[in-house]
Amino acid sequence: MKLTHEKKTYGDYYFVNNPRPFNGNAINKSDIEKVLNFAYSMCFGEGHHRLTRSGGQYSRKNGEKFCNTFQGKLAEVVLYNHFKVNSIECNEPDFGVYSEGIWDDSDLEIQNKKINIKSASSQSNLLLLETKDWTQDGIYIPNLTNRLTHRYDYFILVRINPDAKKIFRNQRLMFSNEISKTVIEELIFSSTWTYDIAGYCNNEDFKKAISNKNILPQNSFLNKYTKMDAENYYIQCGSMNNIEEFIKIYCHSS
Repeated sequence: MKLTHEKKTYGDYYFVNNPRPFNGNAINKSDIEKVLNFAYSMCFGEGHHRLTRSGGQYSRKNGEKFCNTFQGKLAEVVLYNHFKVNSIECNEPDFGVYSEGIWDDSDLEIQNKKINIKSASSQSNLLLLETKDWTQDGIYIPNLTNRLTHRYDYFILVRINPDAKKIFRNQRLMFSNEISKTVIEELIFSSTWTYDIAGYCNNEDFKKAISNKNILPQNSFLNKYTKMDAENYYIQCGSMNNIEEFIKIYCHSS
């Protein structure tokens, strides 16, 4: 299903019309601590993250990169735990701290099926994939030359609450390049963290979204206020498959 589109004097506006309510589950404090340590090393230590998104227009400061890394790795961990509880065997999340030009192959893998995990805040209702990263056949372009995974079998969207970016923004830390670990720990552990698995789709679903031109253009506005830094393909949460269907498939066959 396509987003509602309104062309106005000041730009293109897109609105979600097929949402899925957030249904939060508690995240273990030990998992939060492990992810925090990883994200801090990646963004303020020896790791490296690119300064801009694919097709993006502005450079990201370390504060924003920490929020993205923390949310993304936390999504991997809670999904891994969800699979484990449901007796599905898969590889553990990669906590390697890599330098520039090196990154982990795929997020998780189940019976040789490659899974791309996308994370978002609890208010989000879109799976977003930057158009410059993908071919029309659903191939991940950055991995074409390094022998890593370039075709993902599944895309799973995990939503996290609260929004780390909002926490950092409220403390004016979003655009800081130097933040002490103690300050970040105080901010993170002062909140109760929850997640839900908004849904999943397979590679064919993604290719269908590409062919249907489900695109949020660069500089367009999502739900009135969010300006898109880069052009993205999208799939609405309400159009995605329920994670219980995925569990049934792989729990019975593991």
